Amino acid sequence: MPLHVTDYTWSQTDSTIHLSVPLKGATVRKVDIVSTEEYLKVHFPPFLFEAFLFEPVDDDRSTARIGNGVAVFTLPKKRCKVWERLMITTDDKETKKEIRERALLKQQQKLSAESKQKGEKQQAEKKYALETMMKLEKEERDRIEKMKEAEREKTTAELAAWQLRQKQKAEEAQQKQNHQIQQAGSTDIPGNRLTDVVKNKQDHRNSKTKKIQPQLPPPRRCGNIAVTFTPRVFPTALRESLVPEEEEWLKKQAEARRAVSAEVEELQDLTEEERNHDWLKQKGDKCFTNGDYVGAVNAYSLGIRLNRKIPALYSNRAACHLKLRNLHKAIEDSSKALDLLTPAVPANSAARVRASIRRGSAFCQLQLYAEGLQDYEAALKIDPHNEALQEDAQIIRDIIQGSAGQNETQ
Repeated sequence: MPLHVTDYTWSQTDSTIHLSVPLKGATVRKVDIVSTEEYLKVHFPPFLFEAFLFEPVDDDRSTARIGNGVAVFTLPKKRCKVWERLMITTDDKETKKEIRERALLKQQQKLSAESKQKGEKQQAEKKYALETMMKLEKEERDRIEKMKEAEREKTTAELAAWQLRQKQKAEEAQQKQNHQIQQAGSTDIPGNRLTDVVKNKQDHRNSKTKKIQPQLPPPRRCGNIAVTFTPRVFPTALRESLVPEEEEWLKKQAEARRAVSAEVEELQDLTEEERNHDWLKQKGDKCFTNGDYVGAVNAYSLGIRLNRKIPALYSNRAACHLKLRNLHKAIEDSSKALDLLTPAVPANSAARVRASIRRGSAFCQLQLYAEGLQDYEAALKIDPHNEALQEDAQIIRDIIQGSAGQNETQ
């Protein structure tokens, strides 16, 4: 039961109510205020102040200030008159309940409208920012296009002027040459030196033109170019990989395949297949699929006795223990699997996700939700786009928050 605050003070004018509520040392973040036209509530656990107002007030113009251990309210009246008292004197619980529910409903509607208005404002701001950015980008593109067009026109004009000058020079040279030939033709007599020089120049030009012939190379031969790549065990490219961690992981896997438990001498009666941990893992997987969880546990346990370095055997046995409600054993096997799944490389990411989820599920079934949430968040870091995993983690968070709220209420 909350403790009701009775040592409040209030005063009034014809148009305003001034109310002071002591907060008993509560911090600002722990104070919850609900205010409407006919109802005022100040809740700071374990204390509660509740006022069913004598007359309606203007809630839109009401203000509240919290400081120095006191909450001070300024409540403008809807009608300018002096109140006989601050609250109504009725003891009818149903009337108070109805006023309280009506006030809470108005408060929810007000918060919903404010949230909607805030969302619409944010959306409008985003839209305006996007339109402004698009407008600026369009202006920049237009400016660049104008610069290109001006440069293109300038270059075209310069090229046309150069071509015109070259054409004029060629015409002038041709006219000059024709004039010289005409002069040489008018004095074309044997032994004329000018005629001989012109003829020699023409013969030299003709011979030079004949000699300069384009020599095209023969076509190239077609062939194939062999491209080889460095062999990789992991699917990622070498430049994106963590080489030391990958080499350590491969070394541990090789040692696990070669490892033989000291208990093998006690298992001489087993067949050749039953001494193969890979065959035992497949048998355990088949039993798990068929719902024979005890048989699966036996198969995985025998595989672990043969080789204690394979994380999949521990992780799968943890899944069986979850089905059998052996939660502490499931936590133990999942933890052992995570210890063996080091270092963290892309090749064992899926196995680490499964082991983390199984240990987290066991913690949650033991109602250790904080520890379970840690494992689910660790799995989300490895696979952040897993929607089912995100939903499960959110459910656990809601459970933790709900439990915390119940503890505060109690």
